[in-house]
Amino acid sequence: MNKIILIIRREYLSRVKKKSFLVTTFLVPFLFIAMYALIFYVALNNQEPLTTVYVVDQSGFVENKLEDTEHLLFLKTDESVDILKKKMERGETSSLLLIIPKEVAKLQTVELYDTEKKGIATINTIETKLNDILKAKALADAGIDVTILNTIKPAVSIKSKELTIDGEKDSHVGTAIGISFGLSILIYISLFLYGNQVMRGIIEEKSNRIIEVVISSVKPFQLMMGKIIGVGLVGVTQFILWIILSAGFMTATSAIMINSNPEIHNSFDDKKIPGAEVTKQNNQEQQSRVDTIIQEVKAIDYPYVLGCFLIYFIGGYLLYSALFAMVGSAVDSETETQQFMLPIIMPLLFTYMLSFSVLINNPHGSLAFWLSMIPFTSPIGMLVRIPFGVPIWQLLLSITLLIIGFLLTTYVAARIYRIGILMYGKKASYKELFKWFRYKG
Repeated sequence: MNKIILIIRREYLSRVKKKSFLVTTFLVPFLFIAMYALIFYVALNNQEPLTTVYVVDQSGFVENKLEDTEHLLFLKTDESVDILKKKMERGETSSLLLIIPKEVAKLQTVELYDTEKKGIATINTIETKLNDILKAKALADAGIDVTILNTIKPAVSIKSKELTIDGEKDSHVGTAIGISFGLSILIYISLFLYGNQVMRGIIEEKSNRIIEVVISSVKPFQLMMGKIIGVGLVGVTQFILWIILSAGFMTATSAIMINSNPEIHNSFDDKKIPGAEVTKQNNQEQQSRVDTIIQEVKAIDYPYVLGCFLIYFIGGYLLYSALFAMVGSAVDSETETQQFMLPIIMPLLFTYMLSFSVLINNPHGSLAFWLSMIPFTSPIGMLVRIPFGVPIWQLLLSITLLIIGFLLTTYVAARIYRIGILMYGKKASYKELFKWFRYKG
């Protein structure tokens, strides 16, 4: 046991003291927040330019009903289509040319000319306006009052409630889906990130023949377990620091944004600015949505979610890192690992792909249940289900099966590891691995 602790200590300290570990640990939360802030800033400031759309309306009823938008200016023109096309070809104008045929209601087709391809948003805006105009005309021809119809705008919102032993509580399905996405991506990346570190460390020591010196002092099983647990503790340390730093950065960023952006309704006088009442109403609706999101985020049981994440990260890491260690001991270089990696990653990849469709749409179905029970898929399958609420007996059964799976996997990996770690120059195959497993002693 003392030898395993020494190996754990060496693996842990040798990685934690590296500059790359310190830089990654302290910069990753800041970089993620900075990236989202940059995306938000670019999205707000990279607006579409104002584009003029010349309209040639052969139907006679569309052009007067095309209302300008923030980015599109519709202008009626009496020039012929050929003249306008030649101007565009010569570069005299960079505007769009919209040609509306006489039988547009029957043909359901218009032509849009441009010298360069416009973004999809511009085309969608024009299509939406034309569809609304044609729909209004069809309703009017049918004797339906369009004005009354437009005033009927039902907006039902579902407030999900969950019935529990303790009574009613909000369901927060949207928040649960967001957390499920985040956890599935995080656990998928982390298992490969730290599992690969174990495999690469073993390959490096094996290729440098350092392993021959180490193996003379400790048993192969002790060496394998020391490496697995040491690298795993590095991952746990990094995750804990990321959680603490991310929470600190987000709190500081939120405080700065609130202090630097006072309430919008204080920045103008409702009586002096046209449309102020509409703007104020929109701001109130946006604030209401923001308040709802904040309440849902605050309602999350963070200790429970983070606790489950750490349990499944540690369990999944121990299981998969044993397999990665087995592969590392069987090969002499990383290029030889490809034939063994696909069977290892398939269960995780399969569950990861299903988490974005089947699991979040039916988190309590039979497929979701079994994926959250099988040790090779439960690190992702159960974490996707946890935000939706999982019975405690299922959670305990899943953790128990994960522990059993880790013990069995470690047993198999250790028997192959003890032989493969001293094998050089011979390309391993599945047949060879099976022989190594059956060797006695």
